[in-house]
Amino acid sequence: MENNPVNNASGVDLSVTLSGVRLQNPVIPASGCFGYGYGMAEYYDIDCLGSISFKGTTRDPRFGNPLPRAAECPAGMINSVGLQNPGIDKVIAEELPKMRGCFHQPIIANISGFSIDEYVECCAKIDSQEQVEIIELNVSCPNVHGGGMSFGTQCESVAEVTRAVKAVTTKPLYVKLSPNVTDIVAIARSAEEAGADGICLINTLLGMRIDVKTRRPVIANVMGGFSGDAIFPVAVRMVYQVARACSVPVMGCGGVSSARDVIEMMMAGATAVQVGAANLRDPYACPKIIADLPAEMKRLGIDRLADIVGAVNSY
Repeated sequence: MENNPVNNASGVDLSVTLSGVRLQNPVIPASGCFGYGYGMAEYYDIDCLGSISFKGTTRDPRFGNPLPRAAECPAGMINSVGLQNPGIDKVIAEELPKMRGCFHQPIIANISGFSIDEYVECCAKIDSQEQVEIIELNVSCPNVHGGGMSFGTQCESVAEVTRAVKAVTTKPLYVKLSPNVTDIVAIARSAEEAGADGICLINTLLGMRIDVKTRRPVIANVMGGFSGDAIFPVAVRMVYQVARACSVPVMGCGGVSSARDVIEMMMAGATAVQVGAANLRDPYACPKIIADLPAEMKRLGIDRLADIVGAVNSY
């Protein structure tokens, strides 16, 4: 696909804008489901993507959680990878140059941490990297202890970490929120009031499965993040609620696996849409979705995707 807002063959406009950052289409592989992109560049031209949210990055290198740490479930999967990554310095020195060698669209940096100081240090470092255009503050990973989701379940802690990071960054800051809370709207508003330029939701739901033969949990960490098709209605509901309550853009994520899912989530209020578990089931999921969007738009009478953001009708 050319870097052109209008697909010449179909005449429809797939482009969207996130806090001044223009994407040629709204389809973004979600953090943790696409690595740093260059592995997939061996199979197709990843420049067709709107953006990439790269693998969750922490200050120090992390091996991640013990094995087994992923298992299939009906209509989804459970994972407890535990933020395996080489650390912020190596990401900047090695991974970003590899990404830029094969990907020339805007890059989203997913940053996690175990303290506010760590979030601040990592975000300040990544903010200085020219090829990164949006920072995604991950306060919602359910698979680490003492970090990630522990910052994202209370309004006060979300506001505190958002405010601290915003003070040391210049690029758009999107806060990725957990669905494992009682009031997603209150937490989203806290992030917005603390200076977030946008919201990303949802991360995985906390789930568990048991192997009835061995009587053991299917993953070593006992519980993990549940993702896949089954969580799509939850994600649409939360995107709808937050988009109506907040004035900043929303990136929708959770169970997206088709062009129609992208359109539905955008109608709920998402400006862009991340694709997660579908990439693990089918490595070509994102280019298929992008290729299918023009025909789906034509069937639904849509000329510009940007026009349908929040366009759900009331009864």
